[in-house]
Amino acid sequence: MARFIISFNDGDMRVADDEWELVAEESHAVVREAKEAGVWIFGGGFHTYEPVVVSEDGTVTAGPITKSDVVLGGFSVLEVANREEAYYWAAKIAKGCRCPQEVREFIDDPESVN
Repeated sequence: MARFIISFNDGDMRVADDEWELVAEESHAVVREAKEAGVWIFGGGFHTYEPVVVSEDGTVTAGPITKSDVVLGGFSVLEVANREEAYYWAAKIAKGCRCPQEVREFIDDPESVN
């Protein structure tokens, strides 16, 4: 099984104020479906973009590490059989969130999984 991160950028969700409740329900329905299918690992969105940077000596400063116009808005981590199955779930998430999703495969590292 392979693990994938499916993510979208902050600001990609173009949703009218009166649609947020429907978008939340449809997005949560996809999460519930992924959990029932046994592919859901973890996911969520972020409140705001206020990163901090922690250096090797433990010093904490205001972030980001490198300024960018692209900021992660939310993500899902799934464990599926192959890339095609990841794309299948990404399409479902995209429909629920009303925005395109980026799909990336994690390096298979036995030390980083439970």
